[in-house]
Amino acid sequence: MLGSGVTGVTLLFVEFVTAVERKRPMVARVRGSVARQVLLLQVLVVLVVVAGAVALAVVDARRSQLDTARVRSVDVAQAVADSATIVRSLDQPDPSVTIQPFAERVRRDTGTDFVVVMGLDRVRYSHPDPARIGQHFIGDLGGAPHGKVFSQEYTGTLGPSMRAVVPVFDGRHRVVALVSVGITLAKIDAALQRQLVQIGIGGLLVLLAGGMGSWLIGRRLRRQTHGLGAAEITRMYEYYESVLHAVREGLVVLDDSARIVLLNDEATRLLGLPADAVGHRIDELSLPAALTASLLTGAAGPDELHLVGDYVIVVNQAEAERGLGSVVTLRDHTELQAVSGELDTVRGLADALRSQNHEAANRLHAVVSLIELDRPHDALEFATGELHAAQALTDQVMAAVDEPVVAALLLGKTAQAAERGIELRLDQRSGVEGLPLDAREMVTVVGNLLDNAFDALQESERREVVVRLCASATALDLEVADSGPGMQADEVERAFERGWSTKPGNGRVGRGLGLALVAQVVRRHGGAVAVHRSDLGGAAFTVRIPA
Repeated sequence: MLGSGVTGVTLLFVEFVTAVERKRPMVARVRGSVARQVLLLQVLVVLVVVAGAVALAVVDARRSQLDTARVRSVDVAQAVADSATIVRSLDQPDPSVTIQPFAERVRRDTGTDFVVVMGLDRVRYSHPDPARIGQHFIGDLGGAPHGKVFSQEYTGTLGPSMRAVVPVFDGRHRVVALVSVGITLAKIDAALQRQLVQIGIGGLLVLLAGGMGSWLIGRRLRRQTHGLGAAEITRMYEYYESVLHAVREGLVVLDDSARIVLLNDEATRLLGLPADAVGHRIDELSLPAALTASLLTGAAGPDELHLVGDYVIVVNQAEAERGLGSVVTLRDHTELQAVSGELDTVRGLADALRSQNHEAANRLHAVVSLIELDRPHDALEFATGELHAAQALTDQVMAAVDEPVVAALLLGKTAQAAERGIELRLDQRSGVEGLPLDAREMVTVVGNLLDNAFDALQESERREVVVRLCASATALDLEVADSGPGMQADEVERAFERGWSTKPGNGRVGRGLGLALVAQVVRRHGGAVAVHRSDLGGAAFTVRIPA
């Protein structure tokens, strides 16, 4: 049989970890760890985002440059159109003589590529190329001849450009000429390229920051996943589900604040917990006070016995690795406890029979010796007296108790009591016509109460135990009274919460659970068990199961 420190959960977990460690290098070479896959995905996402952001920034920068060029062209054209020099020059025989130098000066000062002043017939009065003065303006005028401002992107004599055309008004607000100012797209692109350098540097910095962040996240994820791959984590989860639902041991994992973070089906059954117990503190659940206190202090185990509902469970608690709280394992020892109790009873009966065998041998030797001494009358009187005493006790028990198992138990306990110097009597009011419990349960109740009474008399000078047993097929009234020191109020509470015993522990399963098992059987049948002061001066345990 496995030792108390090794459980089925432990074996399954060791087998799983061993299998994973054998397969992990091969899987990691083929698919890589989850941390590495996440790192690659994050880097890819960062690249896509940065590339998209840079592309949008370039498009936005170009749009901004075009808008800026359009605004500058309109502002310069309106400033030229509002100049008094232009209006006065239009009345001269050759307006270009005055307008050309003025327009070129404005072009150089404003950084535009051309400032063209023209008549309503499109004839130019100025142009960056003097040879084109007097020729017709190329391009749309829009609503400028009608007093409106017009702008467009157009390819003219100087190449593609962003141009604006505005009207020139005279003193009576009539359109007398037009002014066109433009900036070539080449100059706009040159300004954009200077801006692209800044955009590229910003994108590179963002890419480096994103890459560093992804690397740090991947490093943390690698520590948390222990370098496992996706297939390994999936397999681990499948093992985890299989183990939790299939293992026949209860498993509870508590965090540092005694909150349940993991619970399997067997633990739920043994502890009688609700389906939503995960997430609750252990002291928020309806568990026995002794078990709750033991789990809160982390002192449960090794192989600590607790009575929870109808189950006797063996509890072990160990601190989890890496400071993750504690792991609690539960084993159902209800059947084992019942068998152990019966075994203790049988052992006691066997000891009693052995003692009776010695006593019978001694008495037989005494009878033989009396005959050898030629005193047959004394031998007959001695043998008859012993036979009468033994038969009287047997007749009393058999007359009062009609159940053979209980009768045999009482006779055996009587012999055991005699061996220990205890007088065990059956109350004259006793009578058994049937039992509301089965034979095993009756042995548990009567046997444990008598054992408890015997143990209470170890240090007492007066050693008496009285049993009153009245039972039918539907009701039970049992009282076991002793002449021992009795029990204090706090001992009474402990006796039925979690096995109280005056005996020193010797490691045997079942030590200190006798009274708790009695209470469990009685509660199962709707009865009650209580303790009060007996007429003998000690404790009297009463068990009542009403009809």
